[in-house]
Amino acid sequence: MGSLNKETIQKGLDVFQNPADSKLITHLNSCVHCGLCAESCIYYLATKDDRFIPARKVDLVASVYKRYCTHIGKVFPSIVNARKLNEETTEEMVDLLFGACTMCGRCTAHCSIGVDISFIVKTGRTMLSNMGMVPATLQSTVNAALTSGNNMSIPTEEFVDTVKWMEEELIDEINNPNALIPLNEPDKRVLYTLNPREPKFFPLSISAMAKIFFAAKESWTLSTAMYDVTNYAFFSGNNTEAARIADRLWKEMEHLRAQTLVLAECGHGSRAFRWEAPNFLKKPFPFKVETSVELIAAYIREKKIRLDPQKIKEKVTLHDPCNLVRNGGILLEQRVILNHFIGDFVEMTPHGIDNYCCGGGGGQLAMSEYNERRMKIAEIKAEQIRKTGANIVVTPCHNCVDQLSQINIHFNLGVQIKTLAEVVADALILD
Repeated sequence: MGSLNKETIQKGLDVFQNPADSKLITHLNSCVHCGLCAESCIYYLATKDDRFIPARKVDLVASVYKRYCTHIGKVFPSIVNARKLNEETTEEMVDLLFGACTMCGRCTAHCSIGVDISFIVKTGRTMLSNMGMVPATLQSTVNAALTSGNNMSIPTEEFVDTVKWMEEELIDEINNPNALIPLNEPDKRVLYTLNPREPKFFPLSISAMAKIFFAAKESWTLSTAMYDVTNYAFFSGNNTEAARIADRLWKEMEHLRAQTLVLAECGHGSRAFRWEAPNFLKKPFPFKVETSVELIAAYIREKKIRLDPQKIKEKVTLHDPCNLVRNGGILLEQRVILNHFIGDFVEMTPHGIDNYCCGGGGGQLAMSEYNERRMKIAEIKAEQIRKTGANIVVTPCHNCVDQLSQINIHFNLGVQIKTLAEVVADALILD
């Protein structure tokens, strides 16, 4: 970690010294140690390691607050378990707050008195970010987005080539020269975004959504300047960098004069822009923002697209992304879509806002140093999937797709992992 100096330590403590409101102090002092959060956390459930109990993470951040910001903590630190922000403390914070939490919010939902544990974890991450102690693998993903415009540093030429390739494939598939994937076209109703995993690893997801747009006769475009829906600075805790990333997407909306920004299937991307960006940037949206999940559900309700109920005969289950569902409120739309054309749809147990995290959130997929731990907690999700007996697992989040794909191989589940747009595109009835 390297030695800490007073200036570095103070940067971390500034989080406590200048709180924007009373929320942080309230939640730091509210935990009653009832233990309910333990059974809600996949890290504790998978390992039975007491260090991973969410309340212990709250206590870790609170112990630093007490040492520097309360009288008794300054004078009699041992009485209230107040700790100095030294190398030992910061190393423990990095391991527990970055390496043992997906910020899924399940502990917060189960807290008996409503302590926002995810908020406390994110605050601790912000402290570490201020001190320059974000895991290098996670910070490199943020840096890629800041320098290149997308978190995978995909060159514009490569991105355009991929899009044009998918456009050609789509035209051939449906035998219609008008099935285009428009780029940088102004004054469209929809500016659509992508998770960079799509052009890099899952290009068929691009053509799947383009096929849906074509069927719905949508007025839409992609931007080559800023299409990345993700914002890994939300996970690193650096709100300044998160604001820079969000501002680029905001400005591209204004540049292309689109009416609605549609966020691709990415749980944290949806949360980071839709709900957090106005806070980062301190201004309300002058345009409409919605997820592709909501848009597809609207197409079905408004009869803009038709789906063949006989197309997919396998048993299908649904994984609810934490940031889209529990932390974003998108619960019913994906079920409206699947129940509309899937004959054999079965829910996981538990599901919805109580669903277990897949283990890939919170930046875990970017932090390779915690891969072994990430796959250990993934066993819970593997067992959930296995018990459904499903052949296809649908999830409206590309981070979840990546993690579920690894789970599928690691635990020999033998299932197909698909996005919501992919299964909808498979069943489309085209005129």
